[in-house]
Amino acid sequence: MSEITQNNLYLLLPFKVSWVADMLSADEHISTIEAIRRVYSSAMYKQLEQESTKRWHEGPVSLYQTL
Repeated sequence: MSEITQNNLYLLLPFKVSWVADMLSADEHISTIEAIRRVYSSAMYKQLEQESTKRWHEGPVSLYQTL
């Protein structure tokens, strides 16, 4: 994949969500499933899934901090 577009961004999102959910689960002592639900329903994820925001460039710590 040489260029990230709105059409292929979905390929990166599971990895980002997984990292952030792992941190959330550990910090808040909640299940991984609950952490994943929170990430997917967050404002941060809504921004992350839009290529134009370029949030997909950010690492998991930065994304977690904005969660």
